[in-house]
Amino acid sequence: MNLSLSLSAEHVGRYARIIQEWITVRRHYDLFIWLQGEIQHYLPHEIMLAAWGNFNANLISHDIISPLLGVRTEHSDVRSLSPLLQGLFNRWIELGKKPYTLGVGESGFLLEERGLQCALGVALQGMQSILIHGVSDKRGQHDSLYIIFSSRKNIGTSSVNAIGVMLPYLDAALGKIDPLPCARQALLSSESGENYGLSACEIEIMSWTKLGKTTFETAAILGISTFTVKNHLRNIFKKLHAHNRSQPHQG
Repeated sequence: MNLSLSLSAEHVGRYARIIQEWITVRRHYDLFIWLQGEIQHYLPHEIMLAAWGNFNANLISHDIISPLLGVRTEHSDVRSLSPLLQGLFNRWIELGKKPYTLGVGESGFLLEERGLQCALGVALQGMQSILIHGVSDKRGQHDSLYIIFSSRKNIGTSSVNAIGVMLPYLDAALGKIDPLPCARQALLSSESGENYGLSACEIEIMSWTKLGKTTFETAAILGISTFTVKNHLRNIFKKLHAHNRSQPHQG
């Protein structure tokens, strides 16, 4: 495709910047920042769900990228998502592997009936439209499906066209980073399910800290200020210190 013949100078320049930023993607955090940048001009969304594997055999892995609090790969279960993923994938195949959109309530997007008992399930109830496209990897012998959820009521034709241009870069970006663990237990939970009195937000912040994220990175991921992150960390340390002091010593 010759972009210079079909796009204005402004769009060519924006696409060039998006691709230049794509080159720097090395970590999951880089991917998050890239998807929150200028690519939002073409693909506006709050949640991106990537799934890959053998959909016919229901052997699927997934990754979630979103700025919404708690909407994370490690807090979700692909088994709960499987009916939605299978339905969207089958429609993509039926449409000749072309991008398509769905509005809330349409077949394949009846999220409220799927009982997702997690932050993702709650967040999806606020989404109004989705854009779906995929890639078939002949050499790797697997399919990849990309689902973009937006709170906008309609996803325009420009976004449908843009995903055709952006998808190879998006797929390559996912291929450059290590997948996150799914349905992982909270990093601060013990075998008995204790959370040491921490709030959901505090557990989220401590989880990203455990993964090596800086205060700035954690703030960007959660969409809060660095001051708020530092304040929560102070509260976390106080609660953990109090918990440790209250534990009986083993003699």
